[in-house]
Amino acid sequence: MKEGVKFFIGNTLGFFLADITNIYFLFIFKTSKNQIKVDLVDENFTELRGEIAGPPDTPYEGGRYQLEIKIPETYPFNPPKVRFITKIWHPNISSVTGAICLDILKDQWAAAMTLRTVLLSLQALLAAAEPDDPQDAVVANQYKQNPEMFKQTARLWAHVYAGAPVSSPEYTKKIENLCAMGFDRNAVIVALSSKSWDVETATELLLSN
Repeated sequence: MKEGVKFFIGNTLGFFLADITNIYFLFIFKTSKNQIKVDLVDENFTELRGEIAGPPDTPYEGGRYQLEIKIPETYPFNPPKVRFITKIWHPNISSVTGAICLDILKDQWAAAMTLRTVLLSLQALLAAAEPDDPQDAVVANQYKQNPEMFKQTARLWAHVYAGAPVSSPEYTKKIENLCAMGFDRNAVIVALSSKSWDVETATELLLSN
């Protein structure tokens, strides 16, 4: 690690290495309270894997969400590029690509912020969505028009993709019925979720694709 420190201090990743060093020794192994962590990918300091736990008292509770984190050469003066690897149903996160709409990952980033700040902010976003500034318009519309359906849908996605323990038996049955017709499970979940769990319109969408 010391040789690596000397190497990275000598180039544009010096700031980043200081951040990573602090995270590794002060943060990664002491995350029981907030349940967040960051790991290296193939010892590459520019590509990381983050993980956050779904916050309590939210549809995401009990889920574990993997994040792709890419560090630009201009870090810490520009924000890291972060997206969800784990599929999630949330107004500010794309249900297709995992892209995130969060101000500190855009124009509100400050060089003093750390990756810990980013992960905690993402946890806070899961607990308090901003549907009027959405990344996924379909999810945001459901969030505003039918909050209970949104909660049940988000909980089901948390169960299927993030390992959360609780799901809707009604929604699960609809998924199984369409899967029995030969449709792909992921496609079925997306179709039902985006079509307000109406089997007929979801089937039409699946057939059109």
